[in-house]
Amino acid sequence: MKNKSSAQICGIDEAGRGALAGPLAVAACVLEREIAGLNDSKKLTAKRREELFNQIVENSEFLIVYFSNKEIDELGLSECLRRALRLFKSHFADCELLYDGNTNYGTGIKTMVGADGKVAQVSAASILAKVSRDALMRAWDGLHAGYGYATHKGYGTKAHLDAIARLGDSPLQRRSFRVKSFERGLFDE
Repeated sequence: MKNKSSAQICGIDEAGRGALAGPLAVAACVLEREIAGLNDSKKLTAKRREELFNQIVENSEFLIVYFSNKEIDELGLSECLRRALRLFKSHFADCELLYDGNTNYGTGIKTMVGADGKVAQVSAASILAKVSRDALMRAWDGLHAGYGYATHKGYGTKAHLDAIARLGDSPLQRRSFRVKSFERGLFDE
């Protein structure tokens, strides 16, 4: 058994947290070798994320957990994240876990704000979560024509809000997320 000081780091990050539609993807990653160019997935081009994703898959032990829009609506984002973190804590029991953010949802996992841009394992988890979630959204774009999921990936862009206004909610819509621009004002008729 490894002692605590020599434990491998398992980085954790998520994608889709603030989206209006689609799943939440939460990834945990232990790198087996150094990979050059890792960074916060949001700071990389889509092409570079894809290249790094392939390298990460080939050179790490990882786990990606998805929560559907319906699970997010039923459980809430915090409970979804708590469940993912507990699963990772069990699966990667011999590792020192590090989650990008400022709360561990009562799991005891270490957190660090901005870890996705500072710690290679968390950067790798960020890329795994983002690339895998984006691939799902592109696939669902063909099933839910007109919403533009391949482009905006379910986030609250003007194009997505326009599609919702035109077509109504899609089956991927998170019903627990309110779009303020769609709410009626106090004096609207």
